[in-house]
Amino acid sequence: MKARRNKKQIPSFRKLLKTSKVKLENKLKNKQFKQQSTLKKYRKEQRKLRQAVKDAVSKKPIPLEDPREKQPGKRIETEEEEEEEALPLDMMDEDDLQLMRDLGQRASFLTRDLSSSEPVHVKKRKHERIIEKYEKIPRTLQTAPEKELIHLLPIKDKSGIIPQTREKPVTDNNQDEEDEEEMELEEEIIEDPIRELTLEEHLIERRKKLQEKKMHIAALASAILSDPESNIKKLKELRSMLMEQDPDVAVTVRKLVIVSLMELFKDITPSYKIRPLTEAEKSTKIRKETQKLREFEEGLVSQYKFYLENLEQMIKDWKQRKLKKSNVVSLKAYKGLAEVAVKSLCELLVALSHFNFHNNIIVLIVPLMNDVSKSISEMCCEAVKKLFKQDKLGQASLGVIKVISGFVKGRNYEVRPEMLKTFLCLRIKEVEVKKDTEDINKPKKFMTFKEKRKTLSRMQRKWKKAEEKLERELLEAEASESTEKKLKLDLSYQESLHCVQTAFHILSGQGDVLNIDPMKFYTHLYKTLFKLHAGATNEGVEIVLQCLDVMLTKRRKQVSQQRALAFIKRLCTLALHVLPNSSIGILATNRILMHTFPKTDLLLDNESQGSGVFLPELDEPEYCNAQNTALWELHALRRHYHPIVQRFAAHLIAGAPSEGSEALKPELSRRSATELFETYSMAAMTFNPPVQSSSSKRKDEVLQGDAFLNEDLNQLIKRHCSEVATHLPLDFSRYSTTSLRR
Repeated sequence: MKARRNKKQIPSFRKLLKTSKVKLENKLKNKQFKQQSTLKKYRKEQRKLRQAVKDAVSKKPIPLEDPREKQPGKRIETEEEEEEEALPLDMMDEDDLQLMRDLGQRASFLTRDLSSSEPVHVKKRKHERIIEKYEKIPRTLQTAPEKELIHLLPIKDKSGIIPQTREKPVTDNNQDEEDEEEMELEEEIIEDPIRELTLEEHLIERRKKLQEKKMHIAALASAILSDPESNIKKLKELRSMLMEQDPDVAVTVRKLVIVSLMELFKDITPSYKIRPLTEAEKSTKIRKETQKLREFEEGLVSQYKFYLENLEQMIKDWKQRKLKKSNVVSLKAYKGLAEVAVKSLCELLVALSHFNFHNNIIVLIVPLMNDVSKSISEMCCEAVKKLFKQDKLGQASLGVIKVISGFVKGRNYEVRPEMLKTFLCLRIKEVEVKKDTEDINKPKKFMTFKEKRKTLSRMQRKWKKAEEKLERELLEAEASESTEKKLKLDLSYQESLHCVQTAFHILSGQGDVLNIDPMKFYTHLYKTLFKLHAGATNEGVEIVLQCLDVMLTKRRKQVSQQRALAFIKRLCTLALHVLPNSSIGILATNRILMHTFPKTDLLLDNESQGSGVFLPELDEPEYCNAQNTALWELHALRRHYHPIVQRFAAHLIAGAPSEGSEALKPELSRRSATELFETYSMAAMTFNPPVQSSSSKRKDEVLQGDAFLNEDLNQLIKRHCSEVATHLPLDFSRYSTTSLRR
């Protein structure tokens, strides 16, 4: 007879592993529950047993008396006296002990309560039931609870495999009960009230605490710097102090820890990006030195990540005005913590542009460039400018530009202008030289008549002719449309200045290879300088000063003398009708140009050079004959009401000397034109320095009569009045008859 075939499918190894794991977990839970229930039963029965023994011992023989005359108070006193008079068992004789044991076995009559009306055998039966019930309880309760074993890896020797086990430590429940009792006793103890400290004592105590924290921070930082690979775990200890809970020193300690960690990361971070290890790299055997280095890198990256998360959380708490449950730091202190956190992020943005999580820092910094707080916005913009200037590879700058572009588009271009001004600091030096667009996108060539006749039929030639005619019309329409688009573009004056500045930034360095004639930009700037005045366009002077620095000073080899003379003359004229800070910046620019182009000192001479007449209305700086004019505007500026303008004008009249009485002081000569423009700004509606008011002289004597006349004229009048003149008789009739005839 054939055996029945088992049709049950054999489970897979993964399923068996999963099932066995669940079974083991359930088995462990059941075992733990069983142990707990056993211990509970054991405690309960021990409690009952102790209570039963206590009741049996406390029952004493009571003399026969009238239950109605029984007094409970006297009975309790008698029991207490009997307990005091009772002797210990070790002080009795053996005969007495034997007698007491016999009486204890036959004490049903002596020990029963005579006040009860129940028969003797009733209680005896109940007592027997209790004893029978107790006898039925298993005797394993007195033994120690079963110990749980932990199975270890087996050992193999010559005899075979030897299993290894270890006992699992069991928590002592009695110890827990004792601890609970001690806690209850401690709660009952009434502590003495703490004496309140005075303000001076509180400040001394705070200073002492702060000094201890500073020493602890310094010790941890020194240990990490001395041996970063061995003491990398102390970074976690130092970072944990960011959660300082002492309200007296919490804010100060957190600020110190933020700055300390920032400096530590700048010092111990390697010059490469740390990547995560692959599974194959983790499984391979390596040397101890390599393993130590890996542990250092993993610890550094993890702590750096947690540190950045802490800084981000501080900034979010300040933005959301969110008060923590611990209530250690007040809402007013959040701004100070946030400013320190932003400053640290800006430092890390510039210093660790090559390291991990740099894109995360960019995402945090870019929205803060448009922050309402001016200090935080300026801090972030300056950090981005610094990054643009020193970034040689361009990868970090590209990441910042992408985030800024997305942020600006998301805000519908409603952002601070300072945020976009950071692009002026980009190092657009390495320009990839490509062919012209005409070489890349070559214009489509039409087939000649001979080619058509060779390859096409008569009907095809007609279709080809109509097709080429249509393509020509489309090209003409496209050209006209692009021209109309260019005409519609009406840039403002400030935007046109930005275009000029951007163009010359691109042309600096390796941008010289571009085939662009910059003369149009020089002409445009020269032509539009007189659009600046003391009104709304005065702020555009700063951009003009930056453009002049890029166009004339930094490109001195490409600038002709005629062009430099024309710009110096027009700038002196412009200095007459702008605000004082603009005049100072313009005169400082002229000073630099006179040093850069020494032959321009001919403008300080009245004699003309060469032929022609100066044409101030001409918009071409190369052909206005600026060599035939003089800087007479400096004499007018020498009598300016602002003392710094007077000083610059006198300095330029003297030929801009670097030594002597007409030389400028270091605080004026060492500053750039843009810095002087900002220093002497009148944004606060005050003069810097204050301008002295003209003191009007009081006239004690009032001039009357001929006192108003000139002295020479007065003498002439007196002389003519003193002369005696011969008067001829007047014949009015002769003149009247003559007039009537006419």
